[in-house]
Amino acid sequence: MTISIWRYSHLALAISSSIFILLASLTGIILAFEPISNRVQKQTISNLDEISVAEITTTLRENYSEIISVEIDKNDWVTASVIDDDGNNQIFYIDPLTGKNIGTPTETHPIFQFATSLHRSLFLKSIGRFFVGLTSFLLFLISITGIFLIFKKQGGFRGFFKPIVKEKFNPYYHTLFGKWLLIPIVIITISGVYLSLEQFSIISKTKIVHQEDTLFAEEPVLPLSEFDIFNNTKLSDVRKIEFPFAEFPDSYFLLQLKDKELLINQFNGNIVSEVNYPFTAIISYYSLIFHTGQASIIWSIVLLFACIGILFFMYSGFSIALQRRKSRIKNRYKKDDCEYVILIGSENGNTFYFANALHSELIRLGKKSYLAELNSYSSYKNMQHLVVMTATYGAGEAPTNAKKFKALLQTHQQGKPFDYSVVGFGSLAYPDFCKYAYDVDELLEAHPNSNKIDDVFTINNQSLESFNQWLLKWKEKENLEIRLPEAILSKKKRKTYTFEVIKNTKANKQSDNTFLIQLKVTLGKVRFKSGDLLSITSDKDQRERLYSIGKWDRNTILISVKLHDRGYVSNKLNDLTVGDKLTCGIVKNKDFRLPKKAKNAVFIATGTGIGPYLGMMHENNKKAVLQLYWGGRTKASFELYKKEVATYINNGNLQSLHLALSQEQEEKVYVQHLLERDSEHIAKILKNKGVIMICGSVVMQKDVTDTLNEICKKHLNKPLSYYQNKGTVLMDCY
Repeated sequence: MTISIWRYSHLALAISSSIFILLASLTGIILAFEPISNRVQKQTISNLDEISVAEITTTLRENYSEIISVEIDKNDWVTASVIDDDGNNQIFYIDPLTGKNIGTPTETHPIFQFATSLHRSLFLKSIGRFFVGLTSFLLFLISITGIFLIFKKQGGFRGFFKPIVKEKFNPYYHTLFGKWLLIPIVIITISGVYLSLEQFSIISKTKIVHQEDTLFAEEPVLPLSEFDIFNNTKLSDVRKIEFPFAEFPDSYFLLQLKDKELLINQFNGNIVSEVNYPFTAIISYYSLIFHTGQASIIWSIVLLFACIGILFFMYSGFSIALQRRKSRIKNRYKKDDCEYVILIGSENGNTFYFANALHSELIRLGKKSYLAELNSYSSYKNMQHLVVMTATYGAGEAPTNAKKFKALLQTHQQGKPFDYSVVGFGSLAYPDFCKYAYDVDELLEAHPNSNKIDDVFTINNQSLESFNQWLLKWKEKENLEIRLPEAILSKKKRKTYTFEVIKNTKANKQSDNTFLIQLKVTLGKVRFKSGDLLSITSDKDQRERLYSIGKWDRNTILISVKLHDRGYVSNKLNDLTVGDKLTCGIVKNKDFRLPKKAKNAVFIATGTGIGPYLGMMHENNKKAVLQLYWGGRTKASFELYKKEVATYINNGNLQSLHLALSQEQEEKVYVQHLLERDSEHIAKILKNKGVIMICGSVVMQKDVTDTLNEICKKHLNKPLSYYQNKGTVLMDCY
């Protein structure tokens, strides 16, 4: 599979440095706990920004006969080094206000010592330090290439800050956590590289040289509490104070601040010498702080999550790469021998899953089929049927393995007429849903030998049901007895439950061959909510059918079903009578549940799509403002639901009902027309954080989303995808 230079670089860098990144991350997780442990267990002073140097020096002079130094480290511990009355050097933590000994420094825990040595040098001394520094640099490059991949995926720089469309677990969280942890990881890598360069003297450490005063002033003698420099300097700005070793004029206080050093006359407090630290020294100081997290528990926790995140990136990244390896193309026949040609456009390999399924099924039927990427488009001597399955990348762009298709289509001519069909894969959460599929359709339509057999068929979120819908239409036009292959049907078996039929309205008693069936769990408890899915697997073809659930009570569900003449499962359901048993599974569908905090919601449905809404209205005890827009053929089509809906209107569970009956008047009215009529109201619902839910056929879904998109642009100056990403527009279409 063709991959972009950014994705290739991202993967190559990750593979080449994986072992070192793994070690650095694991040891980084351990070391992140060191500053947290130190802060919790040891004597940290919280108000250093309120205590002056004058206060601490005066206090120490009053309590100890000889002081060597006072040091404030990165954890805000104040450590004093003094000579006691017996002439012994003592080092201990002090209270800067009282000067009292409040603890003795302890050795670093062995596990932190071990992790530090492994983290810094891999126990290989200079060679190890080199590899650690190189690993930091490679991780920085991985982060940069990751940024560009997000830019491409999200449609540019501005898209980086937009919510990410939820897709499969690994790609979604790889991108999401990449955005969240980008800054911490970049800081870790840059600081790590800098410290390594400093260690190898590539960046030199500048030695501070003071120009001492040759005229030693001993008068006037002022108490330490009156030294201006001491009074104006807070301990929060101090690294270290070295006291004069003797009461001689050429012996000074050495005051080391965050950005400079000063020599202070010990008698009058005059500044003898002041030298600013070079920029490299300041960078070195802050690099160590940011790399180790010593200055803040919060930053230590951020570093901890960053290291855990890096481990997750390794797992998810390699999983994604392995998934792409499964997209390798295998052909039994040469391209010029095949009557069926399937061309694929895919950025992450998911579209190959469906294309391979169709390819395998054609081979099973004895047809000669050839599978290739759009970038490999060529002349095909015996091609009679062309199928293009393509995703859209970024802001309506071609996937990487399809960027050359337009030029190749003009270069390679087909000698014979051919039929073609285009299937677009994408997500309705993106504003340019399946745009590239439509671009390909236009290009092929302009081809002199092409014959378009159907409009572009779009599939949202890789829906298996939608793919099967397209397959049914396509096989009829191609006169093939094709079915979904076992490979695409094989899924992890769901837990099943036994339900008892307690009500069945039967399709033959209703208009439009629709019916309601109520089921109750016979044993145990099942957790589900309105909007979840009932899974029924056909005994005939082992294909799973999904029906949207309306929750009636704790263990009872309601589904609305359309009877199809050749529909095995729908006929089986219709034939059930009260008391019959049925084995089903429950599929959690958290993306199509009425949010608990929703105060306003608009339900949009056609036909049996009303099913989950009946349950939501039934459970509306908080009396949220619910409005139903329903589309059907005639008034008789709505009779099945009329009684229940009327009850909800009367008891306040439903505020309003809007029917679009397409066969009741000369000019057909569909549900999207009602939305256009109420466009200002719909826009107001979204503006006020209300929810819009859509359930029904994918044909209706496209028309409704197009209408809603226009409403959003006109009244709210935002695309529909903005509200989808916010979770206020929810869809479950089939």
